[in-house]
Amino acid sequence: MNNFSEVSNELISELKVESLKVESERDKGLEDELLNDIAQNLEKINHHGKRASSIVKGMLEHSRASTGKKESTNINALADEYLKLAYQSLRAKDKDFNATLETNFDTTLPKINVVSQDIGRVILNLITNAFYVVSEKSKVESQKKESNYIPTVSITTQLTANNQLLMAVKDNGSGIPDAIKDKIFQPFFTTKPTGQGTGLGLSLAYDIVKAHGGELKVESNEGKGSEFMIILPL
Repeated sequence: MNNFSEVSNELISELKVESLKVESERDKGLEDELLNDIAQNLEKINHHGKRASSIVKGMLEHSRASTGKKESTNINALADEYLKLAYQSLRAKDKDFNATLETNFDTTLPKINVVSQDIGRVILNLITNAFYVVSEKSKVESQKKESNYIPTVSITTQLTANNQLLMAVKDNGSGIPDAIKDKIFQPFFTTKPTGQGTGLGLSLAYDIVKAHGGELKVESNEGKGSEFMIILPL
């Protein structure tokens, strides 16, 4: 932002010099070029300003201590609610997007004491990421002459053998390369294009699950998809 500001000031100075010339000596083409450059720089400053604002907001959320109280929560109902919310939100932005939603809820699961707002944020983040990757893969597949790709996001809940609650959010997107798999929970690390992600979502999700005494894990097969697993003690 500072660089674009400094360059714009230099361009304005050049424009002022040109505008002070007598009419017959002024280069209208140069003036238009300088004005276009200034306009482009302002767009870039605006873009990066919004990104900086998003990052600061994310940092504040990342560092805040949760003041929520733990309450008895139906995890199946919470997951189902956020799955529908995330899908409707994406469809509102892109009416051409369609995906298959699958739920495999263990109806015998007991309610669990969690800060439902915080765990809801984790679930929403994982589901939103899953929709993003299948949407991106769908765009690539649509360019192929023959493709039978069906974007699919599924949520599974179950009680594990050692009496823990397991929730898995699975997608059939492009998967995560092995080279970056160990980095995805690090703050500010993102695989999304500049301006589309701050790299704080998974890091915040990891911290929330850890604060509940649980684990957040990932298994991924590059080219085939990923599965994020939340494991919480009952």
